Amino acid sequence: MKKIRMTVGILTMALVSLITMSCKDGKKEGATEPMSNEMHQEDAASEMMADNSSKEGSSAILDNYLKIKNALVADNQEDAAKAGGMLFADFKKFDKSSYSSDEQQELTDIIEDAKESAEHISDSPIEHQREHFDILSKDVIDMIAITGTDQKLYQDFCPMYNDNKGAQWLSTTEEIKNPYMGSKMPGCGKVQKEIK
Repeated sequence: MKKIRMTVGILTMALVSLITMSCKDGKKEGATEPMSNEMHQEDAASEMMADNSSKEGSSAILDNYLKIKNALVADNQEDAAKAGGMLFADFKKFDKSSYSSDEQQELTDIIEDAKESAEHISDSPIEHQREHFDILSKDVIDMIAITGTDQKLYQDFCPMYNDNKGAQWLSTTEEIKNPYMGSKMPGCGKVQKEIK
C-alpha cells in the first residue's frame, strides 16, 4: 500500500511539474506575441505613412494642376509656367510604393507623360501651354482614378476646343471656368461628372 501511495505521489508530483513547465513555456511564447504584434503594428504604421505620403503627393500634384488651370482661365502665361515647374517637381517626388505592381506600372506611365506636359507648360507660350494642359488633364484624371482624392472634384468638358474635338479638365467648383478658351469664352463647357 505504501508503495502505491508513493508511486501515486511521485506521479502526481511529476504531473504537477510537467503542467508547471508547460505553463511557463506558454508564457514565454505569449511574451513573443506582443513583439510580433508590435512588428505588425510597425508594418501597418509604415504602410499608413507610405499611403499618407502618397496622398500628400497626389494632393500636391492636384494643387499645382489646379493652379495651372486657374492661370489659364485668367490667360496668365507666367503663373501657369510657375505652377508647371512646381508640378514637374511634384511628379518627380511622387511615391508609388504603396500601390500594387500593376498600379505602380500605370502610375509610372502616367507620371512620365505628365512630367513632359508639365515641363512644356513651364516654358511655353500660352497656346502651347493649353495644348499640353489638355494632355496633362487626361493624365491627372487617370492618376486620380488610381490614387483617389480627398477633394470633391468636377470633371468638366469643353466641346469646342481643338477644332471641336473637345477637351477635359478638373475643377473644384461646379461653375464652369474654361482654361482652354480663357477670357474669350470662360463659361464654355459642362460638368461631365463629380469625383469624390
